[in-house]
Amino acid sequence: MSRKRWFWAVAVGLAAAVLTFAANAGRLLVVDAPQPSDVILVLAGETDRRPARALQLLQQGYGRRVVMDVPAEAKIYDSSQLQLAENYVENLPQAALIQICPIEGLSTREESHEAEKCLSGEPGSRVLIVTSEFHTRRALDIFRHEVRGKSFSVAVARDEAQFGTRWWTHRQWAKTCMDEWLKMLWWTVEERWH
Repeated sequence: MSRKRWFWAVAVGLAAAVLTFAANAGRLLVVDAPQPSDVILVLAGETDRRPARALQLLQQGYGRRVVMDVPAEAKIYDSSQLQLAENYVENLPQAALIQICPIEGLSTREESHEAEKCLSGEPGSRVLIVTSEFHTRRALDIFRHEVRGKSFSVAVARDEAQFGTRWWTHRQWAKTCMDEWLKMLWWTVEERWH
């Protein structure tokens, strides 16, 4: 094979690989495989979606208790998110089954270490993580890598305004997809090894 043909064969192969990855980039971020667990862990963020999904999973028998990560220092107007979460939980019929876990870390890796402390008081070793659709693969990978002695599965809390697997069809979905892939790359190349 001549050099020119070899060059074009490699170029076409690379272009096909890039296009295949791009077409599946959104889908590759998503893992939705909840397993029956001892506790359901709600990661901090998207408070209008994640806690509701956790309560739905609790009702379906996927766990016996819920631990909700809540940023300890964050405020919304004059109320702390911690206060708002406590008020929210107090008014739920399942309040006795829910523990609030104050966290200070800003990354998923930091959150995994802080959540581990809250999970240590919970019986059992099986944990079902509830997080945003685009965040599931990275969150699952981080918790499995960082937290020893627990087994993890993950469930999706969907928000179609924020993300969809056909990321190229909406501007916000494209931004979310790109942002998550950058975080995934950072975790894989840098953060995992420290």
